[in-house]
Amino acid sequence: NTCPVGIATQDPELRKKFAGQPEYVVNYFRFVAEELRGIMARLGYRSLDEMVGNVDLLDVSNAVSHWKAKGLDFSRILHHEKPRPGVGTRCLQVQDHGLAGKLDESLIEQAMPALNHGTPVIIDQKIRNTDRTVGTTLSHEISKRYGEEGLPDATIAITAHGSCGQSFMAFGARGIKVDIFGDANDYFGKGLCGARLSIRPPEASTFAAEENILVGNVAFYGATDGEAYIRGLAGERFCVRNSGVRAVVEGVGDHGCEYMTGGRVVVLGPTGRNFAAGMSGGIAYVLDETGDFARVLCNKKMVDLESVESSHDISEVRSMIEKHWRATGSTVARHVLDRFTSAVATFVKVMPIDYKRALELLAPETAREQADITA
Repeated sequence: NTCPVGIATQDPELRKKFAGQPEYVVNYFRFVAEELRGIMARLGYRSLDEMVGNVDLLDVSNAVSHWKAKGLDFSRILHHEKPRPGVGTRCLQVQDHGLAGKLDESLIEQAMPALNHGTPVIIDQKIRNTDRTVGTTLSHEISKRYGEEGLPDATIAITAHGSCGQSFMAFGARGIKVDIFGDANDYFGKGLCGARLSIRPPEASTFAAEENILVGNVAFYGATDGEAYIRGLAGERFCVRNSGVRAVVEGVGDHGCEYMTGGRVVVLGPTGRNFAAGMSGGIAYVLDETGDFARVLCNKKMVDLESVESSHDISEVRSMIEKHWRATGSTVARHVLDRFTSAVATFVKVMPIDYKRALELLAPETAREQADITA
């Protein structure tokens, strides 16, 4: 998270240094296409389809004459086997991705007032674990119309009942709010881009949510923005490569917050081993009432463990837990809030070492900017 030219970083100050524009990539590919047209013209071809399989046109003389490759025989690699009758050597038919009739088609239809006019809609939906990547195509429709900014929060409010299939709400766009009564498979909220998700057991369930896994492995993989509230446990690799989502969960499996670069995570229960491996940014707050987390479960190679003492940290933790309680009715959250003054002392702040150093270096500049805004 310290890329000096502002490419591989989530730090807004460093990102300002990156001067690249999407138009540069477009222009580059135009040059590539123009050069390719020249090569095709010299060879006497009008299309790439005509060129497929004509390996006899490849000149390897420069390769075999180079002193490192001298003597190499490419004949077997470049041998062209004549295909049997009816066998294609290129794409001859349009691929059917099987999207017709998927749940997102119904969601998009129901959300048309929001998509076309920004009018809030409320959707009640049953869901099965065979419904995969639900919400992704809907989010695509939002991004086509409204870009990265999306829609105002909760413009499309969905209540889902059942078991969510893999990659539920992958790349979920801003403006979507989903409240789930059920459970979810792996990659829940993968690549989340601003949507707000909450999940809790079905209303008729009798088990203790905080003792049961409600979402599978690798939830919020690569998420960049949004909020999530999970009344129950999550599987392994929770929030791996998260760079912006703010999530509250009541326990996670092994490798929680692995390679995380941004965002905030509050864990109101147990964690597995190797928490924070490769974590270079963002902050996690873990309720560690037994001391096991700090002693043996956290990977401390790239993070420091601190007490939650500053007014900012205390306010942030409390605010996230309050949102979790309002979103899910969590009894765990309510219990922590009822004794928050004493409970906050049992939280551990997981702080990436380099991220903390970067924030300290940027602090004077940030303070000046705030003073200028105030003035």
